[in-house]
Amino acid sequence: MDQVQEFIDNWKQDDLGIKPIFISLLGELTNKEAAEIEFHARPSITYSLRGIHKKQTDRPLFVMIDVIDDDPTQRWLSVCFFGDTIADPEELGDLIPGGLLGSDGYCFDITEADESLRQYVGSRIQEAYRHAGNGAG
Repeated sequence: MDQVQEFIDNWKQDDLGIKPIFISLLGELTNKEAAEIEFHARPSITYSLRGIHKKQTDRPLFVMIDVIDDDPTQRWLSVCFFGDTIADPEELGDLIPGGLLGSDGYCFDITEADESLRQYVGSRIQEAYRHAGNGAG
């Protein structure tokens, strides 16, 4: 978590208001007893959080939260899930056939400070976490 905190501390310019949403979604992961977090930094490309459920053996993660970093002043989020682990009742996500580690996924792009979308994606994190904890997938 030190690397994640260092990334957050060094994220100075946030023209789109994405940093608080990232911190909130990180909180969705850190408050889960059976969740582990991996952080993969690829500066100028992405900074990626991967939520892993300790009971999950069939997949390497239940959520991937990417900070897209092609322009550090205009960072945005892409939050992705395996397609069979969540529902998208409002159809806000993009179906990505074979796009999440070779499996069908849903990705939600957060490109501006949008509290309702943050809450919606947060609910998908809860759903994917429960699914992963059941050993399904």
